[in-house]
This record gives sequence, structure tokens and C-alpha cells, in this order.
Amino acid sequence: ERFRPDVIHLTGPSELGMFGAYFACEMGVPLVASWHTNVHEYAARRMRWLTRRLSTRTGAATERGVEAGSLWTASQFYKQARVLYAPNDELCALLERTTGKPCRLMQRGVDTEMFSPAHRTRTDESVVLGYVGRLSVEKNVALLAGVERELAAMGVTGVRFLIVGHGDEEASLRAELREADFAGVLRGSELAQAYANMDVLVFPSHTDTFGNVVLEALASGVPAVVTPDGGPKFIVRDGETGFVTRDDGFAAAIATLARERGRLAEMRTRAREYALGCSWDAVFDRVYEGYRAAIDQ
Repeated sequence: ERFRPDVIHLTGPSELGMFGAYFACEMGVPLVASWHTNVHEYAARRMRWLTRRLSTRTGAATERGVEAGSLWTASQFYKQARVLYAPNDELCALLERTTGKPCRLMQRGVDTEMFSPAHRTRTDESVVLGYVGRLSVEKNVALLAGVERELAAMGVTGVRFLIVGHGDEEASLRAELREADFAGVLRGSELAQAYANMDVLVFPSHTDTFGNVVLEALASGVPAVVTPDGGPKFIVRDGETGFVTRDDGFAAAIATLARERGRLAEMRTRAREYALGCSWDAVFDRVYEGYRAAIDQ
């Protein structure tokens, strides 16, 4: 009883999460849970090794079935909690619809001293397009090679990629990208310097719930180009701190910044200003409010 917690907070339907839910029930402790990964979308995309071998219609139907089944399974876990958290409004609405439980925003903050334009060491005039994250199919990284080809066709020169991360798609990216440096997995000061030396973050994922790397890039004074799916679109202010566009608009957005250096400089400033307002204190204040609501139920 001495070590009995006031609230148990679980971060997903893992084996550890299942144990946590069991002990919360046994001890009569309020359970809250937060959603961090779109497991249903990941599961569908991970099935593409199979669905690409099927007819278009059958493959699409199979992916929809896998996604729906994975979402239902996850929702059964989240139904056990009194209060839910999610990193954006769309996911909050999804969880409330599938579980019938209240959901609160749990966004993320950024260390603006670690991630800062002050760490920039580059002085050349080239445009460095950065990517940070897993090199995997659910991150839609195959688009990077297509963007490079489109930029070349537009006559945009002096552009190269800086790829930070590892994954199953690394070999194909190495084969397809003509101007790219692969830095592997970076952390700490090396990661901060890599961000600061980018000019634009290119983040083509459709499945990220928040997009930590996008916020870290903005803090580093690096505007981002993201898709209109998932969490990153809630971070980027379209036309101010980057662009929110469909896959077929990525090259045009990047070309705009490569050609209009004044606009790129302005976006760099606005990106940094936005990130300075994303404090961890504000994030945790909202989390604690949810804890109080769970205890009071």
C-alpha cells in the first residue's frame, strides 16, 4: 500500500502495457493510456510485401481489412482506461469514436537549446534537404528519390540530401539517390548539428502521429515539407514554417525555397520562433489535468 500509485499511465498495448492494465485493475488504481503509434496504419503498410502480389482490388481490400482489424484490437486495450491521450485532434476524435472514452491532447515539447540554428557550421550555397527517421516503407521514403528526379527535371541544381537513420529501405535509397550523404543514426550534439546544417526537412510520412523530428527541425531553424496526413501537418504552418502538401507537390515546394533564398531565410526565422513556444511545461500541465480528471471519476 505504501507504494500504491495514484494513477497508472500506459503508452500502448504491449506486453508491459497488458501487465500494467492488470495491476491497475487489481489495485483499484485509475488507468490512463496514451496513443503514440498508428499501429493500424503500420500493419497495413507492412502487409505490402503480400498485397503487391495480389490484384489491385484484392490487395487494397486486404490492406483495409488489416487496418480495420488492427484498429479494433488496439481500441479494446484503450477502452480499459478512464482517460486517453493522443498527440493531435484527429487521433483524439478517432479514439473517442472507437472507445467511447474522453481523450485529451498530449503534444510534445522540444529542447530549443539542444536543437538550435546556433549549431550550424555550413557556409556553402548548396541546398541541403534533410530526412531524419527510420528508412522504412511506412515512412514513405521512396518519395525522396522521386523528388530528386523531379527537381533535376525542373532545372533545380545545387541540391543534395542528408539522410539520418537506418532501415530496410536504405539499400534502395542508396542506389537511387544521386546526391546524398547517409549519416546513419545520430544522437545528441551530432544530431543537433545535422539538423542545423539542413536547409529544408523533407518528411514524406503519412503515418506519424506527431512528428518529433519535424519539431526538432523547426527548433533548428529548418522549415519542413510534410504531407496532409498524420500529426506533422499540425506542427507546420503552411507557407510560413514550411509546406503541407500531397506527395506530388513536394518537389515544387522545395523548388520554391531553392530558388527564393529570401523566402527560405524568412521561413527559417519563423520556424525557430514557432518552436520557441513549444515548451515541455505546457505539455505536462495538460497531462496532469488529465490525471486529476481520472482520479476524480
